[in-house]
Amino acid sequence: MSVYEIGLRLEGKTVLVVGGGTIAGRRVPRLLDAGARVRLVAPEATTTLSDLAASGALRWERRGWRAGDGDDAWFVLAATDDPAVNAAVAAEAEALRTWCVRSDDAEASDAWTLAHAAFDGISVAVSASGDPRRAAAVRDAVAAALHAGDLDAPRSRRARPAGVALVGAGPGDADLITLRGLELLRQAEVVVSDRLAPQELLDMLGDDVEIVDAAKLPYGRHTTQEQINAVMVERAREGKFVVRLKGGDGFVFGRGAEELDACLDAGVPVEVVPGLSSSIAGPAAAGIPVTERGVVHDFTVATGHVPPGPQSLVDWHALGAGNGTVVLLMAVKNRAAIAAALMEGGRPGDTPVRIVENATTKNQTVRECELSGLGATEAHHPSVIVIGAVAARGREL
Repeated sequence: MSVYEIGLRLEGKTVLVVGGGTIAGRRVPRLLDAGARVRLVAPEATTTLSDLAASGALRWERRGWRAGDGDDAWFVLAATDDPAVNAAVAAEAEALRTWCVRSDDAEASDAWTLAHAAFDGISVAVSASGDPRRAAAVRDAVAAALHAGDLDAPRSRRARPAGVALVGAGPGDADLITLRGLELLRQAEVVVSDRLAPQELLDMLGDDVEIVDAAKLPYGRHTTQEQINAVMVERAREGKFVVRLKGGDGFVFGRGAEELDACLDAGVPVEVVPGLSSSIAGPAAAGIPVTERGVVHDFTVATGHVPPGPQSLVDWHALGAGNGTVVLLMAVKNRAAIAAALMEGGRPGDTPVRIVENATTKNQTVRECELSGLGATEAHHPSVIVIGAVAARGREL
């Protein structure tokens, strides 16, 4: 079967969806993303669809299909589990000269929903003569090539983004950056990078991209936050698109708020792209849940950059008195003092502890100890320290 592929601009146009099952649940979000005004006709609907209706994103008429339902529709999706109903919906659409997709019968359908993927402003849709699995396989291969940068797709019309993007790169493995973060990084003209940002991400950049080393090595070479802010703002004012690339999430002990304020104060456009925080992803990579039903119902993430004492804003005594999981970042140097403060607060010395070094990377190492022995246990940067009952429940992955 041959088809004529075309993209529909559905912004503000009514789309009729008949049937509230899983297929409709998969198609409707895309229709909403395209700006369509979705009218759902179905006696029952999936949780996804009912939640969308409750939020006001679509109009749900809780009943079966009736002749005339498609009178005002520009596009129709017949997705019930009754072929006779789908055929009737399609016949009415045909009479009204409205395109209709039948989810149950590709050969009887006047239109198909193509296997779709989107990345970095590119939308890929694949048809395979009515073979959805083959179409999906080709779609996935093209999408993977786009994500990896193996498929060159230079821009010819749309300008690069403007200003600064504050991008969290994730806990260590380059594959754990978000799709949005990767999309913006590929468009960067300047990248201001920390030492914890995956090197593999920097290696994929073109030679014309300026890479500014904003490494803040623990207790060693140090670039001030003011210098970092100044570089971002200056390059952006020169008309260059700047990506500030950080390990983990820049808003979890990453001074992201200071960088956001610097851009806003300077009148520079700025976008925030959250990243996977190592405080949760690090333990997870070692098979440690920070919470677990029947074991612990709360967790606290604290920085150990400042030791317990007048300079610290952390209430270590309160954390010691609690039963929840304690996750420490930047705490390698002060781990002995922190352990002592927690025990003084009431946390037992035999509380399980796991130290996850280089989480999610090929060099990941997990060390085991008890709270009383934390100070004497070997630990190196970068490490996530997990304290509490869940620490003993780590799995070998």
